[in-house]
Amino acid sequence: MRNAVQTREVREAILDATDRFLSRFGYKKMTIDDLAQEVGIGKGSIYLHFTSKEEIVLSHIDRIIDRLKGELREIAISDASPEERLCKMLVTRVLFRFDSVQHYTQSLNDLLAAVRPNLLLRRENYFAAEAEILARIIEEGQAKGDFEDGNPLEIAETFLLATNSLLPFSLTSQELGERGDIEKKTNRVGKILLKGIRKI
Repeated sequence: MRNAVQTREVREAILDATDRFLSRFGYKKMTIDDLAQEVGIGKGSIYLHFTSKEEIVLSHIDRIIDRLKGELREIAISDASPEERLCKMLVTRVLFRFDSVQHYTQSLNDLLAAVRPNLLLRRENYFAAEAEILARIIEEGQAKGDFEDGNPLEIAETFLLATNSLLPFSLTSQELGERGDIEKKTNRVGKILLKGIRKI
């Protein structure tokens, strides 16, 4: 058990170091040697956890999304109305990503251009997992008579698509604007989307 905990701690330390190096230098300039030195382990120890630099960076992004999904699930089980939960979830998914990369000086597209093909495949899975979480709340709202009938998953996918324009893909967080402004914009988009499915 102790070895498993130590292994997890080393893996987390590598991912933490990855975040720091990506924000300062970007993917191309980050090396396995840099990560090993930053974590205080041998280069070979990195390869006990990851097969390549690309896998490290993609695992770093996976970790961000896993944490986001945890946040969304917490909102999903709260006592708020389905409409309030959906609006909060939309804001959370945008701000969580913004907060996770706000210290980066390059846009994510520029920063991660070398891993783009695999990142795009993963991004589809990220969005599908988020849509499933939202769809359950939409279905609940439909069952209560709060929302119009329709395919909950398709509605959830539409909500994600509409708020994706506020995610920090092609712009740096500085170019996107202030966090408060992004929160306001996401709230506005969320309210418009929810108005479209609310039963009158």
